[in-house]
Amino acid sequence: MPIHEKSLIRPENLHVQEKIEVDGIDVSGHWSTFIESRVVTDYNEQLEEEIASLPGGEFIHRCWQCGSCTNSCTVNAINADFNPRYWIYLIRTGMEEELLRDKEIIWQCVSCNKCTYACPRDVVPEGVMKATSHWLELKGHTPKSNSMIFDEIFSEQVIANGKIEDGRTVRRFFARTGQAMMQPWMVEMIKSMMRNLPIGMLTRLGLANFITPRTSDWSGARDAMNEYIAEREAHHRKALRLDDLVQMAESEVGSR
Repeated sequence: MPIHEKSLIRPENLHVQEKIEVDGIDVSGHWSTFIESRVVTDYNEQLEEEIASLPGGEFIHRCWQCGSCTNSCTVNAINADFNPRYWIYLIRTGMEEELLRDKEIIWQCVSCNKCTYACPRDVVPEGVMKATSHWLELKGHTPKSNSMIFDEIFSEQVIANGKIEDGRTVRRFFARTGQAMMQPWMVEMIKSMMRNLPIGMLTRLGLANFITPRTSDWSGARDAMNEYIAEREAHHRKALRLDDLVQMAESEVGSR
């Protein structure tokens, strides 16, 4: 389905003759605006399949480009460049180069799910946006986001111990993201806790920083989770051809 929105025409593809006359008629400015033909140089026919292989992107094939997702989008209301319908179109037609031009704003989805409620085809556009953001990270097109880093730290503790220790989670998050360990809000929170929490609870919170809380008989569940995660990661690497990309990069380095 062709794209007709004026906002989707790249400014660099618009050419205006400031001074031109045709058969004695002045057609300067707006009248002589031409749209340069778009040439796709890196068509990726597996792009839809790659997005569909990631959590949230499974139903992208259902989209019929009605625009309900973009029309209902919270972010689009304040930033017209945020256009889920257009990105789904690019993914389904394999226009990877065009998609990457918007890589800095695709991650801005706030997961309000208005698009998902409005979608008549159950595409789950919010899931597609998350899958696309994940795809950008896995492919190395964008750096790993803070939310992704936090998810990794959270998951590591659950898998290893079956429990979460808040203080350890926050400290590791700050360390991996290069943030100062003592944030002003944290200082205030600690002061409030010391004033209001029972001594017994404060003692347990303090000990948890030195003695890692663990769920008893967790080893079986941990092994099962690690096995499942390894299977999913292998599936994603195969679907996104990540190993092929690594080999190509290594070959290019070796040929220099």
